[in-house]
Parts: sequence; C-alpha cells; structure tokens
Amino acid sequence: MKQGKLIIFSAPSGAGKTTIVRHLLKKFPQLSFSISATTRDSRGSEKHKDDYYFISKEDFLHKVARQEFVEFEEVYNGTFYGTLRSEIERIWDEGKHVIFDIDVEGGLRLKRKYEEDALAIFVQPPSLEVLKERLTGRGTDSEEKLQERFVKAEKELLYADKFDVILKNHNLEVACKEAEKLVGDFLKINN
Repeated sequence: MKQGKLIIFSAPSGAGKTTIVRHLLKKFPQLSFSISATTRDSRGSEKHKDDYYFISKEDFLHKVARQEFVEFEEVYNGTFYGTLRSEIERIWDEGKHVIFDIDVEGGLRLKRKYEEDALAIFVQPPSLEVLKERLTGRGTDSEEKLQERFVKAEKELLYADKFDVILKNHNLEVACKEAEKLVGDFLKINN
C-alpha cells in the first residue's frame, strides 16, 4: 500500500462542502471519496456503503474499542461519526488520494494526524443567517434537530482559522473553481 494524500473539506452543515466535494470527484479521477461510518439513520435517498456505512451504536463502539477508526466523535447527542482506517487504506490501495466531507473537529483531527500529507479546507458560508436558511430549506430535519445544528454551526465557525485554507462559499461556481485550484496545486496536477 502506497500512502497517498488527503484532501479534507470541513464546514458547518449546510455550507456547501458536499456539493464542492462532488464537483471535485467529477473533475479529478485521482480522488476517491472516504465514506464515513455513522450511527444515525439514513436520510432521503442515502445508501449504505455509498453515502455512509450505517452501523449500530453498539457496533460503532466495538470498532472504537478495536481502534478501527482514524478519528471519530459524538457529533450530536447519541449520534457518532467516524473514519475507518480500512476506508483510507482501501482508497490508497486503489492508487488514489482520499477526499473527505467531514465535520470540523474530525477534519482537524485528520490534519493533525497526517500533517503535510493532508490539505484541510474550511468552507465558509456567506453568513450564519444564510446557513440557517439552507438547512431549513432542506426540509430533512425536525425543528429540534435544526436548533441543534444551528448551535453547532455557531461553534464550528470559530474553528475556521485552524484550517490550512478558508474557502468562502458566497457563490458556488466561484467556490468550486477555487477548490479545483487548491486541490490541483496540492496534488501537483495541472488543471
């Protein structure tokens, strides 16, 4: 297994990181998406092993005990997310670089672990108000869950300066172009 690089996209929920990551996956065949494990239920059209590894809390905690995660956390009360070591190894075995769409604290843990082999990008939304509108507009969360996301988003915005780069997502097309340049430069790919 040859170690590749890691491209980490983190942001509060609703900032646009997933859309940017999907754009980059189409643009760069050298990248492969790291599928996170979670104890939450699937939403909408999400599929096991495509969007997330949906596992029980008990199974998740067994994997923690066996040190199968590179990083993990309880993102919301009773809901865990994590990156399986085997997931990164799978992608490197394919000869590709890993791209992450991950919460802020998990992104910083990965950066600390992989240091110069990782590029950590924080996607900054135009404002907290716009973020709230985006999350509410999704229509996928209860009012209680939305409030939990808003509180978490306020805290996560304070971590922006701990990342290698802050990518402002005021205009999605511009943000995607800027992300292409950042990734191309980091991987030393002419784009």
